[in-house]
Amino acid sequence: MLYAVISDVHSNLEALYAVIEDIRKRNIEKILFLGDAVGYGPNPNECIELLKKECLVLLAGNHDRAVTGDTPLDRFNENARAAVQWTIEHITGEHLEFLGKLDILKVMEKDNLCLVHSTPKEPEAWRYIVTLNDAGVNFRYFEQKICLIGHSHTPFIMEKRPSGELILYKDRVTFSEAARYIINAGSVGQPRDRDPRAAYAVLNAGEVEIIRVDYNFRETQRKMREAGLPKFLIERLEKGI
Repeated sequence: MLYAVISDVHSNLEALYAVIEDIRKRNIEKILFLGDAVGYGPNPNECIELLKKECLVLLAGNHDRAVTGDTPLDRFNENARAAVQWTIEHITGEHLEFLGKLDILKVMEKDNLCLVHSTPKEPEAWRYIVTLNDAGVNFRYFEQKICLIGHSHTPFIMEKRPSGELILYKDRVTFSEAARYIINAGSVGQPRDRDPRAAYAVLNAGEVEIIRVDYNFRETQRKMREAGLPKFLIERLEKGI
């Protein structure tokens, strides 16, 4: 088992290119995508095409489902809603149809993995796992050793030991045979942990590591300004918030 795990690309082509280049340098051939191809950024069609080409598994996130009309826009804040509406106006029919066919949860039994954008407990409610209590609850809703998630744009590794104790790791852990894990791969296209570098995870049978990759966010910002996307969404890329 050797996978790159990516999530929350959000139409940021520069970040996606940089991450895929880094993955190739590590000789990783299989990429798992956990959802939110679109939203926020200026290149929805190009990002979908690249994800289709490069990824073994592709899931839908809440922004993808909003663009297809399957998640109400009133669940989004003003800036996110504006970006979704912009995406609806610019996405091709082919790519819209593709997004509409994506699942929101997948189990890979051979690798003992559960993949979901938000939470295994309520995948379509688009809730977040951000606290130890959130994680503790969600461990009860998947049977596999590892659950891979995105959605919060903040990478972490949560370990549940046989005693029930929960341990939080920031960027790397060697797996314990008796423990189970929830791993957030972070965000490729819009990190929110005060580190503007793109984030993804490298997963193998023995360990997981969160990787950070520099990319040309200035070019993404330029294209966002040209597209007329909200100022806050443009500025946050350089701050990682």
